[in-house]
Amino acid sequence: MKELITDVKKNNCFLSITVLMLIFGFMLSVQFNSLKKPKVRDTRDIWELREDLKAEQTKQLHLLAEIDKYEKMLVTYRETEGNSKIKGLNETLQNLKKQAGLTDIAGHGITIKISQLFSEELTGQSLENPPPDLLKKLINQLNMYGATEMSINDRRVIHTTVIRDINGITKIDGFPLDHYPITVKIIGENADKLYSGMIASNMQDLFAGENLDLHIERPKQQIKIKAYDGSIQVNPLKPIEKSKGENS
Repeated sequence: MKELITDVKKNNCFLSITVLMLIFGFMLSVQFNSLKKPKVRDTRDIWELREDLKAEQTKQLHLLAEIDKYEKMLVTYRETEGNSKIKGLNETLQNLKKQAGLTDIAGHGITIKISQLFSEELTGQSLENPPPDLLKKLINQLNMYGATEMSINDRRVIHTTVIRDINGITKIDGFPLDHYPITVKIIGENADKLYSGMIASNMQDLFAGENLDLHIERPKQQIKIKAYDGSIQVNPLKPIEKSKGENS
């Protein structure tokens, strides 16, 4: 009888070890497969955004080239008094300038103000400039929700606008953004959709992480945005060169 009990205990012990080994082996297999086949991020949206940006920049350059061409034509026609083509050329030129952001514009839109979230006394750190990448992300988000025109501190944002850090100061087309609040004005196809989209987005959280408050004001019937007044160099258009490893 004792021998039978001993055999049963041995069998139970062996069964338990077997089950544990099976579980351990299964866990190792799962871990190995997860390491062998890591998750690949879906970057299709990123590539699409890059292609859209390239397309918009090319469109902007085409517009500027057309403006330059028509301005030269106007100079030529004005030298000939009474030429009937001047009126039509002027209308075409003004339309092109509007598309390129070279004229003042007003419309239904929203205003966003960027300001300090916590004081320097509270955080013990001096307030930094808004990171350029964060401002670019804000612009991309606004475009995604239907923004058609915008300005930052009354500097018109166009497709050739450059926002970058220069010697520790964030600048837009060379103009510093080192004083708060920073005012962003936006005109959109549907200002209500623009407002609700921004409220629902995570942009306020992202700015809060940089100790910045992103205050999104309710839509207004009349938002006025000044024309782009920077100098624009129109060079002959060239195909955009692909970076290494970039697919067509």
